[in-house]
Amino acid sequence: MKQIWKKVSSAVIAVMLLWYSGTPVFAATQEQTQAREQKAQQTAALAAAYGMADSVQYALWDDGEIVLSGGIAISPRGMKQQITEDTLYGIGSVSKVYTAAAVMQLVEDGKIDLDQPVTTYLPEFRMTDERYREITVRMLLNHSSGLLGDTMVNEVLFDDPNEDDAMENFLKRLEDQTLQANPGEYSVYCNDGFTLASLVVERVSGMSFREYIRKEITEPLGLEDTFAPGDNFDEERLADTYLSSDQDAEPTLPEAFVTAGTGGLYATAEDLAEFGGAFCGTSLLTEKSLNAMEQKEYLRGIWPETEQGDMIAYGLGWDSVNLYPFSEEGISAVAKGGDTLVYHASLVVLPEYDMAAAVLTSGGTSMYNEAAAMQMLMDALAAEGKSIEAEAELPAAEPAQMPKELMELEGFYGSTVGGAYQIDVKEDGILEITTLLLADQEPVVLQYYSDGSFRYEDEPMRVKLVKEENGKVYLYQENYVELPGLAPMHTASYGAEWMPEQTVEAQAQAAWAAREGKIYLTLNEKYTSAMYPMSSVFQAVTLAVTPEGYVAFNRIADADTALPFLQIPGQGSRSSSQIDMETVDGVEYMHANGWLMIDAAQTEVLPAEGAQNYTIGLDGYAQWFQIGQSAGKQINVEIMGKGAFYVYDATFQMVASSRDGTSSVTLPQGGLIVFAGNAGTLFKTTIS
Repeated sequence: MKQIWKKVSSAVIAVMLLWYSGTPVFAATQEQTQAREQKAQQTAALAAAYGMADSVQYALWDDGEIVLSGGIAISPRGMKQQITEDTLYGIGSVSKVYTAAAVMQLVEDGKIDLDQPVTTYLPEFRMTDERYREITVRMLLNHSSGLLGDTMVNEVLFDDPNEDDAMENFLKRLEDQTLQANPGEYSVYCNDGFTLASLVVERVSGMSFREYIRKEITEPLGLEDTFAPGDNFDEERLADTYLSSDQDAEPTLPEAFVTAGTGGLYATAEDLAEFGGAFCGTSLLTEKSLNAMEQKEYLRGIWPETEQGDMIAYGLGWDSVNLYPFSEEGISAVAKGGDTLVYHASLVVLPEYDMAAAVLTSGGTSMYNEAAAMQMLMDALAAEGKSIEAEAELPAAEPAQMPKELMELEGFYGSTVGGAYQIDVKEDGILEITTLLLADQEPVVLQYYSDGSFRYEDEPMRVKLVKEENGKVYLYQENYVELPGLAPMHTASYGAEWMPEQTVEAQAQAAWAAREGKIYLTLNEKYTSAMYPMSSVFQAVTLAVTPEGYVAFNRIADADTALPFLQIPGQGSRSSSQIDMETVDGVEYMHANGWLMIDAAQTEVLPAEGAQNYTIGLDGYAQWFQIGQSAGKQINVEIMGKGAFYVYDATFQMVASSRDGTSSVTLPQGGLIVFAGNAGTLFKTTIS
């Protein structure tokens, strides 16, 4: 096995498109092998550089063994840590493939039927929406359950595996939720589906999820460097991660994505590539199960027509089972990407060629990592005489006369991941797309073509306005992405949905309009939650850019309820929510996907000076305070018990935290402070 473990300076990145000329730790025995090693390192470094990652680790598995692997520190702060073959990275949602494999093993044992309702195995699973009874195990694995997507209260923590109650509380939070669509109607990325699937694995096997993965997957495959939060491993092995862009920032505490089957596993690139190699034979699953996971599950429901493979084309557990550019040559390729707050991972497998590649980064993005993994596989195929030739070209078409009925489809389009767009269709065949909420945003201007699309001239990108069989109108977006040094990528998806005006009772519209601009503060996140340092504990209410009858991407149902509206296959309606408002003792609260939030304007104000004690109640809710007249003064905090405090400025950015060892802070003008901890934790404060 050849290994390259180097540190590359930021200056080198500027010329990374040139051949990397570093010297391997182990001298290559053949010139051709050395060239492949250098090319793999160059490819990984490019992915990290494009994504502004701090470090990268990669591995290529070929016909039963790791043939290439390496690790590189990219940024100056990444160089604070030596990257070795033992360095661990969070693999994020690549963990979902392990969950799917676990389910398929239990299918093989006759303990699970993919097409039986989830309630067959989890009778305590229930929701307000009675359609939940129709959700099958298959729908969890192909993202077609209809669940809103992310019920992730207390699921992403720092230095805290939170093993005790994460799963049980997850089921309780689902009880009050609705669905965004009929089960099986279409596939849209859904984290909650895999959390449910991991619970099914636990119930059917009689083991905890992490115990099952260890006993039935990692140990039999000899994967000694794959772990879950709470496992016994040296956390010093984890790659350093950073939340701040400051080059002088210190590494964060270890991140724990506590629902391991959804996004919480850690691994080395070599272990992940070897796991991918298990899908090239029957050491993990039978051929029948492997074939089932590779089926085009996304075509079971509503899906845009596309002529090429795509980065998103769901199988069972896999993001794509029809991956461009391999699809152009008739090569079966499956892929899965994963992104946590700080880690990013990709795994690509070519089952017919007995190859798998894994690329992991601290910082960066899984998309670039996937392009790097694909490039490594393309290079490996080329070395065996199989070249991948893919032209990044749209089907031929000419400018044409636009049908007048397309003008009726202009208006507001929304996506939970892409944002909000204003689309204007002109009589002369010009379509303009303006991204809303971006200052001074100029519209993108496209021309109508004979294939029914709108295009840039001589650019590999087109859009269409498509009315689907469900009566919805979607903005179809297709384009090719080519980054020098990495494999080309193709995306073709419904990026947004038309949101026509809705008729709403005047009283309900007025009630929501009165909340315009209000900020709500999260109460039920644990003190170790990543949401605090990420400044993600704030929720704003806005009707500013939406048509009549909406709150952001939710349809107003009454004065206190806004239901999910978007139904976009692929990614566009992932992380949807139902919003419910409640007033208790004159204070307004917001409920959304298990989170409880309080109107910021109705929180208490810190005293201007003096000593005060604050105790976390039995409900465990955080206590928020407006800084008010204490701005500019020093607060000293002594914590008795398990807890933390966080301080935010007037722009809602965290400026200080006791998690960084701070006990004394100068309070910012117009800011907020929150005390969070276990029930009974005491905060003794003095302002002077």
